[in-house]
Amino acid sequence: MKHYAVIPARYASTRFPGKPLALLKGKPMLQHVYENVVTTRLFDEVFIATDDLRIAAAGEGFGATVVMTDSALPSGTDRVAALTEMMEPDSVIVNVQGDEPLICKEPLAALLKAFEDSEVQIASLMTMLDDPQDLINPNIVKVVTDTRLNALYFSRSAIPYDRDGKALAQYFRHIGVYAFRSEALHKFVALSPGTLENIEKLEQLRALEHGIPIRMVITDYQGIGIDSPEDMQKVEQQIKD
Repeated sequence: MKHYAVIPARYASTRFPGKPLALLKGKPMLQHVYENVVTTRLFDEVFIATDDLRIAAAGEGFGATVVMTDSALPSGTDRVAALTEMMEPDSVIVNVQGDEPLICKEPLAALLKAFEDSEVQIASLMTMLDDPQDLINPNIVKVVTDTRLNALYFSRSAIPYDRDGKALAQYFRHIGVYAFRSEALHKFVALSPGTLENIEKLEQLRALEHGIPIRMVITDYQGIGIDSPEDMQKVEQQIKD
């Protein structure tokens, strides 16, 4: 079975225009992501998928394989799916967000290992959530699972709700790195967004609404996604530390 990684990258961003090319330690953030994925040696090929010539030029400048995709595609997942014609059938494809400059081997290897179970069609990451402020932060997505670690629900709210206040609940934060079997990826992007996805604005709920399980993988990786210049400063400080 072949393993591929695709890094979707777009220039336009409401909160942080040009985010993939923002400099982090003297290099574009996208370059950090690409180099970190390549150096894991987990993948047969690593691609950058974009619709922007500036991003394409930067990617080619640091030696990446860049594929131009249709600017009308609605999401990064659709951009990833557009590249499957370049891949072998029955492969596993990992969607690594272009704003995960601290991505490393451990979580990616754990994602790929999940597919040793033939029932797994989609897998994603979660990590323990301990900060009480994160529980009430709608930008921190929470996830609950069944006993087999298949996701039951994702929410911007605190789930589960600790009704009796006995602090028995264990909370997990979802980290938006996904792996798909190629067939499941094609099925996913062909589906229409569902009611829950439109309410929570969480794309992964589309799979659950249509009965496609998502196997969650526990990791220590914290996955600091970057949505603002202030987040860049936090990551720079973490790299220094």
